[in-house]
Amino acid sequence: MLTPPDDLSTDATQAALTERFLLPALAEIEAALLELRVDTDQALAGKVPTYKGKPYPYGCCHEITLDVMGRVAAFAAQRRSPGQLALNDFFRRGGRGKLIWGVLRDSYFQNAMHLGGLYVDVSNDTVDVTKPKVEILPMDRSGLVLIQDAVHFARVAERYWDARAYANTLLPSLAPLFPVVLVDSRGQITIQSNAGYMKRLLGTDSFVRSQQWLRTAPRLPDTLAAAFRSACPPDLQAANPEVGLAAAVTACEALRSTVIDAAWVQRMSEAFVRVPAMTVSRTPAA
Repeated sequence: MLTPPDDLSTDATQAALTERFLLPALAEIEAALLELRVDTDQALAGKVPTYKGKPYPYGCCHEITLDVMGRVAAFAAQRRSPGQLALNDFFRRGGRGKLIWGVLRDSYFQNAMHLGGLYVDVSNDTVDVTKPKVEILPMDRSGLVLIQDAVHFARVAERYWDARAYANTLLPSLAPLFPVVLVDSRGQITIQSNAGYMKRLLGTDSFVRSQQWLRTAPRLPDTLAAAFRSACPPDLQAANPEVGLAAAVTACEALRSTVIDAAWVQRMSEAFVRVPAMTVSRTPAA
């Protein structure tokens, strides 16, 4: 069975390890992470796709965070700096670190690390490049919140990505896991979202959250809907002969008796990546 996404809570053990190993060495840990960002920037700059035509590191928080996390794991044997030593001691005693994704200060999506009881953002400059590269705060003071449902996701996506959100009634077979269609200011149409957190969130409540969005969200204008459908691979069109709200809701309801596991999500994700991110010449009126 698919497991629900993690929350942002900190248990007593992780709080104690944070107090013992991390808090006394925050400045040293920040310095160690900044050193790793130098290596990460050298590895990724010019090699990851740019976002909206803006240069690296804009929009690259996921790639940067994953790369730095890999380097944190790799330097355990090096023990070169006080910050690295503090992190090594923390992990050796049972400290945990994991990738988290959510909405930062009600403004934009952000990837970061949940390290013990700390919010550790090693890609703090990927929206505003003038900000420090690394930010470390107590998790409860970070301003990061988890996405609650598809409505919440769509509201943030519209603001952050300068887009308009619609119900995915065009490919009903994908609507349970990817219920949102976005049209951004450039006229690009995409279905959303392939983020791991969103797939676990929507896949572990019998798709009630997806149905809520599908029933209440606006429909894509007919001309854009027709253009989007015609750009999809023929087999995806054939697998979705009926379009509309009823077909999308029925697809959600039909999965109530299906075992939603990692293999099922993988099959859906494989279909997701075959849906084109197409661009139309004009965006619909607000």
